[in-house]
Amino acid sequence: MNAISVTNPDNNNLSTTTSGKIGGEISSRIAAEQAGLKAGATKAGVVGTTTDSGTATNLDNNRRGSGNNPKMDSSEIGKVVEGSETAPKKTLINGKAKRPSFSRMMNAKSLSELMQDEHFLKKLFACFTSFEKCVLAQVCHKWKDILYHPQYWKHIIPIIHKRDLYDEAEDGHKSFTSLVSFEQRGFESVCLVSVSDLDICEFIDHCPKTKKTLKAVSLKRSTVTDAGLEVMLEQLGSVESLELSGCNDFTEAGLWSSLQPRIVSLSISDCISVADESVAAVAQRLPNLRELNLQAYHVTDSLLAYFPARPNSSMAMLRLKSCWELTNHAVVNIVQCLPQLSVLSLSGCSKITDEAVELIAENMSQLKSLDLSWCPRITDSALEYVACDLPKLEELVLDRCVRITDTGIGFLSTMNCMRALYLRWCCQVQDFGLQHLYNMKSLAILSVAGCPLLTAAGLSGLAQLKNLEELELTNCPGSSPELLQYFSLNLSKCTIVH
Repeated sequence: MNAISVTNPDNNNLSTTTSGKIGGEISSRIAAEQAGLKAGATKAGVVGTTTDSGTATNLDNNRRGSGNNPKMDSSEIGKVVEGSETAPKKTLINGKAKRPSFSRMMNAKSLSELMQDEHFLKKLFACFTSFEKCVLAQVCHKWKDILYHPQYWKHIIPIIHKRDLYDEAEDGHKSFTSLVSFEQRGFESVCLVSVSDLDICEFIDHCPKTKKTLKAVSLKRSTVTDAGLEVMLEQLGSVESLELSGCNDFTEAGLWSSLQPRIVSLSISDCISVADESVAAVAQRLPNLRELNLQAYHVTDSLLAYFPARPNSSMAMLRLKSCWELTNHAVVNIVQCLPQLSVLSLSGCSKITDEAVELIAENMSQLKSLDLSWCPRITDSALEYVACDLPKLEELVLDRCVRITDTGIGFLSTMNCMRALYLRWCCQVQDFGLQHLYNMKSLAILSVAGCPLLTAAGLSGLAQLKNLEELELTNCPGSSPELLQYFSLNLSKCTIVH
């Protein structure tokens, strides 16, 4: 996910009109300069991309990479995580991009009049990224009122730090900052960083609309206790997605008392109190859970046994990251209790072996995504099981599976539904193995980053994959300027990451 920053659009000193002329292409930087503003010059009212996405967040974000959006001054409040606005959106009609109301442009008496036309501006603003919208909102009140409509902020996750929740007066007295713009934009998600129970209560009291609008809450590096967690989930009655990352003050008892049945997505990472009993609370208190992301170093094989084996279970995504104590016995529980999963990640579960992958392949035929990254005991045999028994698999992650060789890649070449394959730092894969991929016409994403034995000759053959949308060659010795030039000519629609 991409992280960007915004500044306070509620500042009373904002210009009430646009500047005389905005020549040529309207950009966020030009608009800000003509309004006499600099990003970060005022304090944010939205305290406001990151995949570790995502997202947001991000939750994770994430192994898929990170955004490169510009970051602004650290004094700014707003950081926004966005999942789908990495490029300006275009409305397509009959396959062609629809331009902002051309007739209104022609009928406007002046550029200034056009820049105040609400119908035209709504279409114009849809062409900008969220970062640009944040800056454009500072141009004048007219633009701000339009840009603050919730339709522009549906997929944005504002990040609120504790230090930005309070304004400090000259006498040292602190008061809660205004979050009017936060409520006005109708955010459905929020990420709170380094907050306490009191901060959460203050936030809810000063933003009463969030009780109905917020659907996802993320708490990171916060000192929230059992009581704070319980109050938050009771007050925010529409929250269906919860993330707890680096929160070490709540206990297993707190999960038992606070988790609400309406929650369908739960992510817990780097929380030292989380163990098997915590998973038991999740399994019993959340019957409608569809997604569970868990990073915990002290859970054991018995944790999955808490999930009852129900034929109509709603669980579809299970991601277990760096659960070092899990062995093949945990996989036995997974295939027995959750055979309907479509997404499974065992990333960093270093005790998992080929036998576990065989169990998965034989019993989880609905899988579309499988992550075995950082599982050093996985060999070519595991890939044979995957190729034979998981025909619907669309994504396979094998990063740092150091025992994978060309033979294993050969097995994967028969998978016609595979769209994304990640082979980062698979140090035994050579050009011969890469040749097996040339006929995988369904591949859209391929990563061979850090594969030391691949040469330019072997990599050049990937130009046969005409449906390839993204190719990652980072830290790949075989990547050269000549090769990149060759790809630019023969894979013109593919993004090359190098």
